[in-house]
Amino acid sequence: MATDNKKRRLVTSFHNLSVEQQAEVRTLYPLGYNDVMMRIDKPDGSFFYAVPYETADTYYLVKIDVKIDDGAEAEDEGYYDDDLKGADELADAASEEPSDEDF
Repeated sequence: MATDNKKRRLVTSFHNLSVEQQAEVRTLYPLGYNDVMMRIDKPDGSFFYAVPYETADTYYLVKIDVKIDDGAEAEDEGYYDDDLKGADELADAASEEPSDEDF
């Protein structure tokens, strides 16, 4: 996609595009945005992800909503507890030889 210096350059959200433009973006990236998405860092330290989209008169960076799962470690803390109830009984049962009654 070669850009023309006379074209307007805009940053907009995917949701702010017209229905037709949204359909064009989806057609342009039928397998998703993963390979073309770029992270744009803002001066205040925040960031957003965008994909390029070009029309006859405008070059867009289209913001794409991305869910970042950064709280997974905090949620998992304490999930595995050393005092699992019944663990000792299971370990003892596993070490015993099976009897004819078990089958």
